[in-house]
Amino acid sequence: MLRWQIAIQEYRGNMTIVQKAGNIHRNSDGPSRWALANIPDNPAYVPLEAEPQIPIEGINITDIGTEFLEEVRESYKKYKN
Repeated sequence: MLRWQIAIQEYRGNMTIVQKAGNIHRNSDGPSRWALANIPDNPAYVPLEAEPQIPIEGINITDIGTEFLEEVRESYKKYKN
């Protein structure tokens, strides 16, 4: 809708727009209803922003010993539920 508002601004005051019901207006042009690509030439162009920058607030590194991992493995074998 925005692209049509921009396109017809120069004719403001010199024309009248009349809506016709869909069953009466059977000669509508399909291309005018196609969406335009979001490129800078499009009057309704909205620039896509880059991925938002998320600051890293902190880093936590944990090293789990092999003994603990072995206990977990044995526990899974013992209690298969």
